[in-house]
Amino acid sequence: MSPAELRLRLRAGERLFGTLIVSPSPRWPDVVRGCGLDFVFIDTEHIALDRAELSWMCQTYAALGLPPLVRIPSPDPDTATMALDGGAAGVVAPYVESAEQVQALRGAVKCRPLKGEKLRHVLAGGRVEPALEQYMADGGASRVLLVNIESSPALAALDSLLAVPGLDGVLIGPHDLSCSLGLPEQYEHPEFLAACGEIFRRARAVGVGAGIHFWGDVAQQRRFLELGANFLIHSADISLFQKHLRAELAAIRQAAGAVGSAASTPTGVTI
Repeated sequence: MSPAELRLRLRAGERLFGTLIVSPSPRWPDVVRGCGLDFVFIDTEHIALDRAELSWMCQTYAALGLPPLVRIPSPDPDTATMALDGGAAGVVAPYVESAEQVQALRGAVKCRPLKGEKLRHVLAGGRVEPALEQYMADGGASRVLLVNIESSPALAALDSLLAVPGLDGVLIGPHDLSCSLGLPEQYEHPEFLAACGEIFRRARAVGVGAGIHFWGDVAQQRRFLELGANFLIHSADISLFQKHLRAELAAIRQAAGAVGSAASTPTGVTI
């Protein structure tokens, strides 16, 4: 899938599925491309990836038809530009709470290569030469702009955020949102679920993609889809590794205990 196709499908409300990729291992892309993903999510807000590693990952996943969406460390336009220069199909800006922040990010993602006074003129509603206008429009159509909704102030300002031209999707950060609501990690709480549903509904009503990054089971993910999400980022490579390694080691230990002798197990230790 191309970045332009991903953008159109996000805005059209098609259901799309990705996962968080942490590992920069060169063996990982070949494994990931056979998992049925529509895109990959690479986080540089919480994960220590340098710019060269990030660019390598973006270029590789893009070549495999998995558009890489990169969460930048802060809602900073210059950082967004660097991620795009490295090969990102789009950026996810964390903890956005104002339309002014979205406008600044729009300048970095949708109005390239404008900078300085000319960019300020465009963001204020001004026009530029027709050829340049078309050039920006063509480029912007192939780059994705998403913002994280992670707080009560963001929820209160949601309509103004969604009104900024060029915003392609909103992504709920469930941990931070639950904490901002005063319900830390209470993901089953009716107030948290109602807030998610409200975000999904209002985004989809104006043709903006609505998603969440969550690590729960199938039933929990289905509920977010039923609440109105049209894209999900499911878990992460490191979390899935931990989950399956833990389960398989437990099964191996159980099997070893069933066939082994009591002498092989230290006193007081349960296997």
